[in-house]
Amino acid sequence: MRQARVISAHRAPDRPSIQVAAGDPVTLGERDSDWPQFVWTTLAQGLGGWIPAVLFDREIGEATALGDYDTRELHTEIGELVTLHHEQEGWWWAENARGESGWIPARAIELIEDKPDSM
Repeated sequence: MRQARVISAHRAPDRPSIQVAAGDPVTLGERDSDWPQFVWTTLAQGLGGWIPAVLFDREIGEATALGDYDTRELHTEIGELVTLHHEQEGWWWAENARGESGWIPARAIELIEDKPDSM
């Protein structure tokens, strides 16, 4: 797994995160103006969040999730070190030193290059 240093603090939105699983029915709305690859997704229970549009079988309206996704974002502070797990649509799923995990934007971090083993 890769490591990164936070270069711009990130604050998670003040709304509950949502999760979708492959096969879940959802309603898709508008695209995000800052992150157009994300679409506002509303679950059957009424909660909503931003999810990558590529995870659905349609562009708008009633759709079915093609994969799993959790909208949880991670609060970060400048200088903090995080472990990166995977990247999607310009965001990284990251874990901090306290074991908390969630999405952070790639533009908020600086990748730490792996150092080759010394002989």
